[in-house]
Parts: sequence; C-alpha cells; structure tokens
Amino acid sequence: MSRKKHTVRRKPPVKNFLPEKNPAQDGVQLEDRVRLKPILGIHPGVYLAGFYSLVLLIILFFILIYPGLSKPGILLSVNSDPQGAAIRVDGVYQGKTPGSIFIPRGTRRIEAVLPGFSPSITEREFGGRIFASIFFPKRESLAFELNTRDPVKALAAEAAEYAEWSFAGEPSEDYQIPQVLSEGAYRTGKAAADPETAAAMEQILRAAARFTQTRAGLRDLGRAKFLKDNGGLSPSPVSILHSGGDILAWLSENPGASAWLSGLLPQESAETLTNSAWYQKEEREASLLKEELPGTDGGRLEIITAGGLYFIGIPAGRFVQAQPFPRTISFEGVPAGVGGESWAFFVSTGEAGDESWALFLKAYPQWNKENTQDLIEQGLVDSLYLNQRPPNTAEENSPVTGVSWHAAQAYCRWLTGLLAPEFPGWEARLPTEAEWEYAAKTVRNMGTPGGTGENSPAIPRDMPGGYWEWCAEPFAPQNFLYAPAPAIEEIGSPERPVRGGSRFDANAPPVELETRASLPPSSCSPFVSFRPILAPVR
Repeated sequence: MSRKKHTVRRKPPVKNFLPEKNPAQDGVQLEDRVRLKPILGIHPGVYLAGFYSLVLLIILFFILIYPGLSKPGILLSVNSDPQGAAIRVDGVYQGKTPGSIFIPRGTRRIEAVLPGFSPSITEREFGGRIFASIFFPKRESLAFELNTRDPVKALAAEAAEYAEWSFAGEPSEDYQIPQVLSEGAYRTGKAAADPETAAAMEQILRAAARFTQTRAGLRDLGRAKFLKDNGGLSPSPVSILHSGGDILAWLSENPGASAWLSGLLPQESAETLTNSAWYQKEEREASLLKEELPGTDGGRLEIITAGGLYFIGIPAGRFVQAQPFPRTISFEGVPAGVGGESWAFFVSTGEAGDESWALFLKAYPQWNKENTQDLIEQGLVDSLYLNQRPPNTAEENSPVTGVSWHAAQAYCRWLTGLLAPEFPGWEARLPTEAEWEYAAKTVRNMGTPGGTGENSPAIPRDMPGGYWEWCAEPFAPQNFLYAPAPAIEEIGSPERPVRGGSRFDANAPPVELETRASLPPSSCSPFVSFRPILAPVR
C-alpha cells in the first residue's frame, strides 16, 4: 500500500516595519561615559580645577589689570569760567567745558581756549590707577578762569558767527542753529558792569539785529540782550523790566521795526502786531515815502576821466531807498572838479573795462589769472576768477567780469593813485548800496548827457539790467535797522552786496533798481563786474 507524500509549505516571515523600541522609552537612560586618565600622575579632579582657575585668572587679569597697564591715566573733570571753552591736551582738541576727558599718564599740557579770551594753560604730571581702572578710574578735577582784555571784541566775534548763521535759514529737524550770540553775552556779561563797556556791547547787539531774519535768530538776540543786561546771569524781574524798556525804545527809533517783527513772530502774535496802531502808522508813512521823487534830475553834467574810465558827477540830493523798508537818504555836496562845483560823488559811466583792468594788472601783476591758485589760498578769489564772460559780449573794451570783491577793492586802491590834483582828499572805491541806487536813479533821470559832456563819448549806461555789480559795505539783510558804523564794521558780514541784475538770463524776471542780492566776497562769476565811484575819503 503506497503512501502519499505531503509537502508542507511554510509562510514567509513577516517583516516588522515598525521602528525598533528605544530602550529609553521604557525608562532606561543610556549614557556615554568618558573616563579621564591621570596626567603625569595627577588626578583629573586636581588638574581640571587648576585649569579652570587659570582661565578665571586670565579673565580677571584682562578685566582688572590689563586696562590699567595698557592705557594708564586718569579721568579729568574740566570746567571753566565762563563755560564753553575748548580743551586741548598737548595741542589736540578733546572737548568743551564742562566735561570729562581721559588724560594719559605723563606730563601733559592742558589748554582752555575761548574766542575773545586769553588762553589759560597749565602743565601737570598725571598718574593713573592699575587695578580696576575700568570700574573705578582715578579721578581729578581742573578749573580754568578765562579773562578777556576786550570783552566788546569778544562779543563782536560771537556776533560775527551769528551773522554767518543768519544765512542758513530757519532751523528744522535736520539741523539746529547754535545760540552763539546769547552764549557770547553770557561769557562777557560780567564786563557789562562797566557803563562804557555796557554801552559798546549794546551797539554790537544792535548791529547784530541787522542779521536777524529767523525766529531762532530773534530768540537768540532777545536772550543775548537779557543776559548782557544782567551781567551774564539769569534775568531778574527788575532787569527784565529794564531790558524790555530798552527794547521798546530801540524799536520806536527804527521805522520799519514793526514790519520786521511781524515777519518773525508766530502767526497769532503777528496778527496782533499788524492790527496795532504802531504797525499801521509805519505802513502809512512808508506809503507816503514811496510817492517821493526818486533821485534828482542831475542839473549840469560834468564828466571827468581817470584810469581810462569816464566818471559823471552826481549832485547832492536825497532819495527813497525802498528795500528792505522805505527810508529817505540824503547826500551832501563837496566842492570838486572843474570850477569847484559841489558834487556828492562821481560814478563811472560803465563797469570797469578790459583796457583799464589791463593797466591795473600791469601795475599789480599778482592779480593776474596765472596766480589764481595763490589768490585762492589767500581767500581772495575762487576757481572762477577772471573766467570766460557770458556769450555775445565780446565788444571792444567790454566790462571785466569774474572778479571778486577783493579784486575790485584792489583795483580801486590802484585807481585812487591816479586821481588828478584837483581832487585832494578824494578816493576811488566801490559804492555803498545807497550810493549805487541813488546814482542809478539819477542817471536814469538824466537821459542823454548834455552840457560839458555833450560831445563826450562817455554815454552813461542805464545801471540796472546789466551785470551784477559789487558794492562796498558788509551785506546785512535788515540794513534799515540803525547801528553805529564802527559796530557794523566790527561784526562785518560773510557776504557783500551786488546790485544791478543780469541781462543774460532771458527767463528771469526783470531786475528792478531796488533789487538786492549778495555773494561771498571771494566769489567770482562771469555775471558779476563792478563800477567804481570817486568820493571824499570817509
């Protein structure tokens, strides 16, 4: 009997696709242990403690010891009376008083410098602290007392800087204008105890007011007045009343002061001022002045020559200078010229020309164009000195352009030496703004010359609408505000007036006789020339 063979089929093993169990999940914590071996027989606990201690000591060394060794010195607190002095250590500027500065160890020269004051200098030996100098530096203090022999000149120096800032416009979030005038009054305030000095300082402030054309400037001017009147200290109620009375008296002495203030005060205050009887009275008087005859009809014409230029006599008279506020200006006559007739001054019938300028350069070759770089280094011209003039002006003996105010002044000094003997005590110079405008209005009223100048080739040119022409005095935006001439000259100005206007810009509006403009005295432009006058020495 046969048996059937049975084949047993086994199932393939089922693969487990689940991740293997981590023994840690069952509460078993696995660790990798590293056992340090002794080094040179030293147990690990010992040499690790030594290593960490060494690291700690190095850190402490660089924090507590190294700064005192690498940069030894002291922290010096410096002050001065008056404050605001620049501090120099061995000739290097370090800051202003009051303040603290680091002084390296050794013998140091400390200098306190303040414009208008004599420098105060001390030389001392300074040490230092080695341990913990970062946290507990060695401290010392030093005080300087600054003196000035001429407090008026010191205040004038600050007023000159105030004048420079006046051309920067109203301050904004991007920049602020420093209160330089009131700082100067604070520093020199003690000297105001002397009545004569106080009076001179008052004149400086009045001259500075001619540059006040922003609210920030007005605040600085007012603060300077109160500080000056109170000896550099904060004003008391009595001094406030005294200063306020002075300010009101000064305002009443200056026609146009109400219009000037109305442009500087906040809107609400300005509206109150413009509705006041004071403001309306000044406006009525200004309107009446504008109706006066501008200039004179000239009368008899006399023309003289000097340095290759023709000069026409401008008689005595008066006129209304309209800008920036109308006011009457008078000119007295002085005997001069043929027949000894009286003239206010003589004005060139045109700008200084190429031929006359060539004669000047022959006598003073240092003003040649080849010397431009030397003149620039002296601050007398800029890179456009004697540059090419505007197009279409190549006529014979055309006006010289691209001259700075300094160059024009040098030319006038040369021309003074050429005056004929019949003009003793006279000089050639640039006109003042008032003289330029008076001459321009007089020449316009003359028309075609007659009398002794009938056959003369010197035909007076209408002065406005041609080149801008340099004028003599420092430019002040509010020149109608009165200040004594010495104070005006002491402060000076960063710019000089130019009058006349340019005919070369067809898109520009017409330039009137009264239009005012200004440029830095070293500026040279192909649109700027000059027209000298002959006048009695001032």
